[in-house]
Amino acid sequence: MREGERKQTKRSVTIAGHRTSLSLEEPFWEELKVWAAEEELSLNALVARLDEARDGNLSSCLRVAVLERLRQRLHAAEEASTR
Repeated sequence: MREGERKQTKRSVTIAGHRTSLSLEEPFWEELKVWAAEEELSLNALVARLDEARDGNLSSCLRVAVLERLRQRLHAAEEASTR
């Protein structure tokens, strides 16, 4: 892991009309941006959607959501390659 990937970056997002700051490592921010673009959502809209279903800390929720999404994509790719 590169040094810059371990450092948390703080960014502000708007959820339900309220600004809040989140700290995530840069690879998580990058994956959230890709995810939002693929869903044709703004980053704020994606974070708000994930926030609706969360239980606990929002930053942790976003990390877990990104990890779950990447695992699902990896599993789908592995299944496709064995066909």
